[in-house]
Amino acid sequence: MNQRSIFLSLILFAAIKGLAAAPVPFRLAIVGLDHGHVDGFLADALARSDVQVVGVCEPKPALAAQYAERFHLPPSLLFSNLEAMLTAARPEGVAVFTSTFDHKQVVETCAPHGVPVMMEKPLAVSMEHARAMQRAARLHQIQVIVNYETTWYPSHQLAYTLACEQGAVGELRKIVVRDGHQGPKEIGCPESFLVWLTDPKLNGGGALMDFGCYGADLITWLMQGQRPSRITAVTQQLKPEVYPRVDDDATVILSYPRAQCVIQASWNWPIGRKDMDIYGVSGAIQVVDRTALQLRKTGGEACALEPAPLDANHREPIGYFIAVTRGEIPVHPLSSLETNLIVTEILDAARESARTHQSIELPEKSGK
Repeated sequence: MNQRSIFLSLILFAAIKGLAAAPVPFRLAIVGLDHGHVDGFLADALARSDVQVVGVCEPKPALAAQYAERFHLPPSLLFSNLEAMLTAARPEGVAVFTSTFDHKQVVETCAPHGVPVMMEKPLAVSMEHARAMQRAARLHQIQVIVNYETTWYPSHQLAYTLACEQGAVGELRKIVVRDGHQGPKEIGCPESFLVWLTDPKLNGGGALMDFGCYGADLITWLMQGQRPSRITAVTQQLKPEVYPRVDDDATVILSYPRAQCVIQASWNWPIGRKDMDIYGVSGAIQVVDRTALQLRKTGGEACALEPAPLDANHREPIGYFIAVTRGEIPVHPLSSLETNLIVTEILDAARESARTHQSIELPEKSGK
């Protein structure tokens, strides 16, 4: 064999080796186009080399056509029936952008096919729906993951490390989580989103469900999976002319044996915010936004800290979903089904507390 032949053989071998080493794109399907967060998610998925979008299921023809035109989706990717899409497209995972009420039906349809599901927060409109999804996930051994924007905040991971792993502020005594903005209509959410987001059946409530879930999720994580013993909530309709069917402001107090936590959720604030304060017996942590926080010890000055970037598998939902589905990383507590069953229990009790104007005592152990 001459030198040229050897050289060409080496090039061919390297190319074949490179192809063998390249990961197979993740076969992703989208279910529902009613949730406003689908826009960024779908654009990201279509632009990634590690993802192949194999199907988009949307039963409303006009909405499906609108997205097909905007994102240049071929007709072969569009389905109006979830069962048909699962059979034809054979996705590795499904990302859900339906109403919260429809999460249960999607999970129960995907589970027998062995297809993992990631839905936009919150998990469910009620514990009845949450338990049904838990049963389906257990029976068919699939992952059910809940996507929160706040899971991808480097500041939250550093706050957890300081408070729960390093004990930087001592035993936790109070956590206050604030999530809200001017209101979904005020910030320009599309009508297809508003229709179900402001429906008490399809969303389970208003600001309490839409924004209260963030606080319940973060608090449950920081409290190491503890369930509160008592929940007291007040909801209001400060803009009944805009949101006549659901609450637009909520305050929830969670009582624990040695701590108290507060969730503030609103569609009434003049600014958008997602921040929290963590108080321990010897100091406090203020999470200002996704990349900024402060630590202040008793008797000391506030010290600004800059969190390190999160690792590649925990920076955004698509890469995380791929890594979890393929068994490369464990499920993060913030998105886990176990944590979000507690989140649903908190929101359920908060809704009942607001309705009855009474505190709700949770049983020692949640029902299975």
